[in-house]
Amino acid sequence: MQKLPSTQDLDYQERILQGVSRTFALTIPQLPEQLRTVVGNGYLLCRIADTIEDDATLSTEQKRNFTDQFILVVEGEETAADFAERLSPILSDQTLEAERDLIKQTERVIRITHSFNDNQKHALARCVRIMAKGMADYQEKETLNGLPDQAAMDDYCYYVAGVVGEMLAELFCDFSPDINAHHKELMELSVSFGQGLQMTNILKDIWDDHRRGACWLPQETFLKYGFPLSELQPGQKNPAFEKGLGELIAIAKGHLENALRFTLLIPRYEKGIRKFCLWAIGMAILTLDQINKNRGFSCSSDVKITRRQVKTTIALTNMFVSSDKLLKLLFYSVAKGLPEIQFREKISVESQST
Repeated sequence: MQKLPSTQDLDYQERILQGVSRTFALTIPQLPEQLRTVVGNGYLLCRIADTIEDDATLSTEQKRNFTDQFILVVEGEETAADFAERLSPILSDQTLEAERDLIKQTERVIRITHSFNDNQKHALARCVRIMAKGMADYQEKETLNGLPDQAAMDDYCYYVAGVVGEMLAELFCDFSPDINAHHKELMELSVSFGQGLQMTNILKDIWDDHRRGACWLPQETFLKYGFPLSELQPGQKNPAFEKGLGELIAIAKGHLENALRFTLLIPRYEKGIRKFCLWAIGMAILTLDQINKNRGFSCSSDVKITRRQVKTTIALTNMFVSSDKLLKLLFYSVAKGLPEIQFREKISVESQST
């Protein structure tokens, strides 16, 4: 018999979500209650894995060891208390206070994880395992020279976001037989959904990443226009760089189109799940539009969408949530000014792993 999580643990989960992600703290409450808890928990598990990889003072070996231990904690093979006791004292002072608290309270998060049904636990554990191992590999490749090509960028996006899309699809299908009827197509589109959101974040955060010594752009794309990423500098007005950026904007747009297809497979009566997806897609396509109109930007704040745009996105998607036709019209009215290239849905081989 499954043990229900305590009220105190659930209250903590809801509270810490507000501290570690304003976006997910906004979208997760739109989900039906049964999904809200498991999706919120899945996000926190991913955030713990991300905190390990982002810590400035942990060595590569330490990150590998803590990542491996955390995977075992999620799978129920090791205790969360031991993990937290070992990691908490050695986290960098640069780690956000909310993230430090999340690590300290890993035991609370894991108690909720282990209260879910077998399908849910498998979806969460698989996501954490693939993400954590993939991020560890890519952190070791972090340089200002970028990734070799678009295939490498696709793989990186899969590890940090595509696998989350798969987790969401599995959780949605477990929640509803009507959604599960579209399982195959949802699983295929889920990777693209994750990549569209992640590519938008990568493009928005080019200069923030650059300042900390990282670049997740594909070298091959920019060399095609005669621009080596090693020469990338904020604030420069370089037509060759902007052409490469335009190609990536077009690819991201294609993935967001797939994200919309994913969302429209959700039954119209599941308004909460649709809102959860649509708000993220709407904010991403608006951000791409900002980037496209200001390709010479030098800081993420230059292309950040306004609060008014966020409120408008929420209001319009809520109004049209049950109309596939109007949702498509809304999406393409924003996307019409974005560059076009021939886009083929790319599904990573890794996405088929179990």
